[in-house]
Amino acid sequence: MDFNLTEFAGKAGVSAPEEFVCRCDKLREYLEKYNESVNLTRITGENEFNIKHVADSLLLPMVFPELRGKALRVADIGCGAGFPSLVLALAFPEWEICAIDSIGKKVTFVRLAAEMLGLTNLTAIQGRAVELNRKAEYQRRFDIVTARAVAPSPKIYRETDKFTAKNGRWIFYKTPGQAAEELPELQKLAKVKWEVTPEIELPGDAGSRLFTVGVTK
Repeated sequence: MDFNLTEFAGKAGVSAPEEFVCRCDKLREYLEKYNESVNLTRITGENEFNIKHVADSLLLPMVFPELRGKALRVADIGCGAGFPSLVLALAFPEWEICAIDSIGKKVTFVRLAAEMLGLTNLTAIQGRAVELNRKAEYQRRFDIVTARAVAPSPKIYRETDKFTAKNGRWIFYKTPGQAAEELPELQKLAKVKWEVTPEIELPGDAGSRLFTVGVTK
C-alpha cells in the first residue's frame, strides 16, 4: 500500500500539504535525473523517497510542534542531497535554512534544486562546520542546529558549539541505537543539557527514529 504523504505532511504542520507534495514530486524527479550523472543517493523510488527522505525529514516539526509557524534560522550540518534542508524549506517558508556540506557536488545539487523549486529561504554553503564555527558571521546565528545521517552527535556539537543563538537548540536525527551509544559522552559536556525524545516509527516499517536534543544550560 502506498504511503499517503499528503496526510502525513498535514499532521506535521505543513499549511498547504497538497502543494507541498507536488513540489516534493518535482524534487524527486529532479534528483532522479541528476543522480544519473552524479551519485547522490540510492533512494529514488517514489514511495521509498516519500518515506525515507521526506517523511523522515518532517519528523522534526512533528515531534517539535512548537517550532511551526515561527521565523527560525536553521542550520543543516552535512546536508548531503538536501535532507532535511530542502524538505523543511519547502514545508516552512518562514524558516531560513542554511544547508552546509563540505562536498561540493552535494552543495551544488542543493543549490540548483532550491533554485528549481523557487526556494528563497534556503542558502547552500560549501564548508566544514568546524571552520565556519570560527567565523563571526556564523556565531550565535541559528535557532536550531540539526543533522541527519552524518557524524556522531558529540563531534557535531563540538564543531558547532558557537552556532546557536540565545535559547538555541541542537536537534539531531538519530536511531535509538545511535542515541543510546552517544548520550553518555554528550552528558559529559558541562555547558549543555542533553536528552532524547521518545521513539517514533517511520511509516512502512522503515524503522524507528528519535531526536537527541541539546539546550545550553
